[in-house]
Amino acid sequence: MAGEQQLQVLNALDVAKTQWYHFTAIVVAGMGFFTDAYDLFCVSLVTKLLGRIYYHVDGSPTPGSLPPHVASAINGVAFIGTLSGQLFFGWLGDKLGRKKVYGMTLMLMVLCSVASGLSFGHTPASVMATLCFFRFWLGFGIGGDYPLSATIMSEYANKKTRGAFIAAVFAMQGFGILAGGLVSIIVSSSFRILFPAPAYDVDPVNSTPSQADFVWRIIVMLGALPAALTYYWRTKMPETARYTALVAKNAKQAAVDMSKVLQVEITEEQAKAAGPPTNNKSAAFGLFSGEFLRRHGLHLLGTSATWFLLDVAFYSQNLFQKDIFSAVGWIPKAATMSALDEVFRIARAQTLIALCGTVPGYWFTVALIDVVGRFAIQVMGFFFMGVFMLGLAIPYHHWTAPGNHVGFIVLYGLTFFFANFGPNSTTFIVPAEIFPARLRSTCHGISAASGKLGAIAGGFGFLYLAQSPDPSKTDHGYAPGIGVRNSLFILAGCNFLGLLFTFLVPESKGKSLEEMSGENEVIGAEATGYNRTVPV
Repeated sequence: MAGEQQLQVLNALDVAKTQWYHFTAIVVAGMGFFTDAYDLFCVSLVTKLLGRIYYHVDGSPTPGSLPPHVASAINGVAFIGTLSGQLFFGWLGDKLGRKKVYGMTLMLMVLCSVASGLSFGHTPASVMATLCFFRFWLGFGIGGDYPLSATIMSEYANKKTRGAFIAAVFAMQGFGILAGGLVSIIVSSSFRILFPAPAYDVDPVNSTPSQADFVWRIIVMLGALPAALTYYWRTKMPETARYTALVAKNAKQAAVDMSKVLQVEITEEQAKAAGPPTNNKSAAFGLFSGEFLRRHGLHLLGTSATWFLLDVAFYSQNLFQKDIFSAVGWIPKAATMSALDEVFRIARAQTLIALCGTVPGYWFTVALIDVVGRFAIQVMGFFFMGVFMLGLAIPYHHWTAPGNHVGFIVLYGLTFFFANFGPNSTTFIVPAEIFPARLRSTCHGISAASGKLGAIAGGFGFLYLAQSPDPSKTDHGYAPGIGVRNSLFILAGCNFLGLLFTFLVPESKGKSLEEMSGENEVIGAEATGYNRTVPV
């Protein structure tokens, strides 16, 4: 009887029509990704400004900049925090339930965004240490949002539009990027008008007005506002019906929870029929069991490896932005600008790239993922990212010659477009669909943490690798590397390797979560009274 009731509850979810609550859930679940993208966008602006404010060197022909180890620490601690949060909250989401943990991650993000802007100290070292401390915990909260938001959205959605709904949650990153750009432009413009300052090469000291210290703090803290506004709705979201029915084994409660937010056709009699929670241990294999390895081992390898390889390529792309912007004249040399001019110009350039290349890719995925499927989009994305990176690398010297920069920018923008209309979206979606309910959040957390490991490798490994082989042309404080051209060849290889690992991941378009995870077999066995034994 319990198995029958589970089937009725889950089938009602799978065939439920798209309703207003689905869109509410997208916004509420997507705020973590909004904050993530906002923070990631702003940190490049913040590091430039921090260098000018706290590391000014009297008599230097160029403005102050953060030492390499400090710049790496500010970015790195957030990545390490995110990786830790993905693993911890992924596990906790399966252990305690999605709802109990969901408010914690958002509150952690809000508090740490505000605290980052309030970083205190009398010396540069103490300000940086405080900032790094709060950025680690900000990352920890952001990390928890990856497995929880993906899992919650997949478990609320119907099978027809599930891919689009999960993709829409992830696409909130696009709004975070644009918001980060607009806030940075508005704040820096306002301060430029109120506190005009000369260029660095005119007056090195006064080119950074004392009020500039407020600019980066305001920009960082404003990122917490949208997340704080959605906290109330997060706490009001009921536990997902799939967790309650399949993990907590209480189909009656699942039906009651569902009826509060979704108009689904489950009668009161059907809900009562479930009776008390069932303790059937059939197929309750653990993450480290031989049965999990047999059923889902290759799937987990596929989701983790593709996310790792994607993030190596995706996060290292950001390293080339400063070269591109300088080459096309969007950003003049640092010495010819004041501190606030530099923030304004970099924000404007990055917002344009995001508007033209990054953001549209997310929404192409939302529109087409339930039409063409996850596999096709991921294969196509990896393929074109690899092709366009080779297109940048092979004639690299041609692209860097005067007059050829437009072609370079177009190819560069297309790699971002096919990352988002490709594996950057699908690697987030698929792990929330193909694993059993009791391990879904954990497996998504493991896959996401693998991706963040790739981000660390891409963001920091290539920061050193991409340095010029000529010691006289390296950035200050860095050893010679293999150069940008050779780095692009390696990144293209990562993309083609990601394409191959995609073949380990099954297609989930149009299928129920229970069909993908094999849980429908267990439920069916319960419904017929046949208790199949599964080795643990």
